[in-house]
Order: sequence, then C-alpha cells, then structure tokens
Amino acid sequence: MDGNESAWAASGAARYHRDLALRNREALLGAARRLFLDLGYGGTSLAKVAAEAGVSRATLFKQFPTKAELFSAMVTSSWATDDEQAPPVPGDPLTALSTLGTRYAALLTRPGMADLFRIVIAELPRFPELGRAHFNSGKMPFFDSVRDHLLAEQHAGTLQFDDADLVTTQFLGMIANYVLWPRMLLLDWDPDSASVARAVEEAALTVHARHSVRSPLTGRSG
Repeated sequence: MDGNESAWAASGAARYHRDLALRNREALLGAARRLFLDLGYGGTSLAKVAAEAGVSRATLFKQFPTKAELFSAMVTSSWATDDEQAPPVPGDPLTALSTLGTRYAALLTRPGMADLFRIVIAELPRFPELGRAHFNSGKMPFFDSVRDHLLAEQHAGTLQFDDADLVTTQFLGMIANYVLWPRMLLLDWDPDSASVARAVEEAALTVHARHSVRSPLTGRSG
C-alpha cells in the first residue's frame, strides 16, 4: 500500500469512528430521555441506559462519565433548535418578537418537554443539581438569544428599556404561562395551534407596545 492509499485508509477509518461515536451518542441520549421520563432521575442508572441504547458500558462512560453529565447533555439536546434558524435582523421588533416567541412555543410544546419539567420539579428535593442543569443547559441559551436580540433592537433605536433581563423574562413568561405551566397540573391541557399562535402574538404586541420607540418623523413605533 503506497502513501496515498495509507492516507486514504486512515482518513476513512477516522471518519468511520467519528460517525460511530455520533451514532452511539444519539442512541445514548435517546435511551436516556426515555428512561429518565419513565423511571425518573433516581430510578435511572448508567447501566440501564447502556442496555437500552444497545452499547457497552465502556462506550457510555467514554462519552458520559457520570449520570449528571448524561442528564445535562440530554437536557441540552431536548432544547436544541434548528441550526438553520437564522436570528432575526434588528429593525422590525414586532416581527422579531413574533418569530422568537413562535420558536419558544415550539420548544415548550415538543413531545416530552412537559414531562422533563415534571421530572426536574419532582426530583429537585433529592437532586437539587437537576434544576441548575435544566436551567443552564436548557432554558438559559434560548433566554440569552432573546435578550441579545432585544439589546440589538435597543441599539438600533427601535426599542427602549432599562432591564433587558426583565423584559425577556416577561416576554417568555407570557408564553410559557399559556403553553407550558398549565400542563404541570392539567394533563389534558392541549391548546390548538391557533390558540398558541394567538398567545405568542399577544405577548409580542404587549412587549412592543410597552417598549417601542416612536419615530420623530412618522410618529410610528419601531
């Protein structure tokens, strides 16, 4: 085998191992999600996850040395958004708020999301680290993206506020209070898509009405 063939073989082997590691990771995260939702955090062991995923314990420990790390990675994947979703361009805050609100509602209504919240709440007294993992790995990245856009709108002169964190909390809270939190107590709470869209639009309109900057030339809000 000449040098070119050796390099090609090495490249192919490396690509195979990368693909295998990715498939194993996806299998482990899927198994972890199913078991955490079915058995709770305390009832799920790494050995059970490995068996459910059909991989060896050594493979699991190589990617996730502890159950806490596996849970955090599972939360991150549960909140992951489509990389192709470009952030809104500053300049039209009402449209941007509607877009971001729609994405947030879609996240909160994903299959299993309400169950994930229930697990964290139920297990919090015994495993307080779950709340921090869920907040930091789940909600916080999306929260940051909304806050950053609001700050960009303020920099563009379309919105004005004193506390970006507070405005972001109020905006996302209006949506979550309709599409998610009732599910914690009402198992049959399942608003249709039109109702969810209306809740998002009302939240966007509320924030825009409160914080939009009117143009001195047109008198119109940004």
